[in-house]
Amino acid sequence: MTTHRSVTRLVRGLPATDGAGVKLTRVLGTQALPEVDPFLMLDEFRSDDPQAYIAGFPNHPHRGFETITYMLAGRMRHKDSKGNEGLLGPGDVQWMTTARGLVHSEMPEQEDGLMQGFQLWLNLPAREKMLDPQYKDVPANTIPVVRHSDAWVKLLAGTYQGQTGPIQSPTTKPFIADVSLDGGAALTLPVPAGHAGFAYVFDGDALITGQSVTRGQAAVLSDGAELPLTGGLGGARVLVVLGQPLKEPIARHGPFVMNTPQEIYQAFADYQAGRF
Repeated sequence: MTTHRSVTRLVRGLPATDGAGVKLTRVLGTQALPEVDPFLMLDEFRSDDPQAYIAGFPNHPHRGFETITYMLAGRMRHKDSKGNEGLLGPGDVQWMTTARGLVHSEMPEQEDGLMQGFQLWLNLPAREKMLDPQYKDVPANTIPVVRHSDAWVKLLAGTYQGQTGPIQSPTTKPFIADVSLDGGAALTLPVPAGHAGFAYVFDGDALITGQSVTRGQAAVLSDGAELPLTGGLGGARVLVVLGQPLKEPIARHGPFVMNTPQEIYQAFADYQAGRF
């Protein structure tokens, strides 16, 4: 295995709508890129037009995976059927293990201004899909940031230079980092070998292992223990997302992600019977 990862393919995010009509960019979870095991979906929302986000995501069910919501700008209130509730502001993270099921809502608490962030879906192994749901709000000031002279790394999950991110899923062991690079800044990020994933450029442009990647493109990565990143002339922000593949069958329908079609039918039956 080579030490440096390489880019195996480039995929551009596609316009989509979800919830009650929220406009977003679907980076992962499209026909072009259905999943990168263990990741199922990545949505980017970014708009300063209230009509694009104000309707939010009213109550909807989930089963069988984890959601990681990372806010960059704006305010979003989360609630679930177990009584958990939190307000996400700039830089905050909300981590929810949906497991055997809950009903969840995400509603904007603003009527104007920029709303920007990500939601990532991380699959659960079969043995963890029917455990009790878990919910954790992670304030921005508790998330470690490692600063260099011309770059910084905000660590949502995994380890880097002695720091450990707050999201620690035991089986998939994700590594998730928001990397900011000044123009021309070069950084080689040590990453877990054997993890699968991608790097998404959401501002500026960058060289990822020597491959030019522009804003709105996701670079799917080969295996390796190092990820070389270089900021373009105007700098870049890159979301690096890696996890241990589960290598299990995936059956999914809307908000349910299980291993067999029968488990999907059961999820619908349980939800309709009020067992979430």
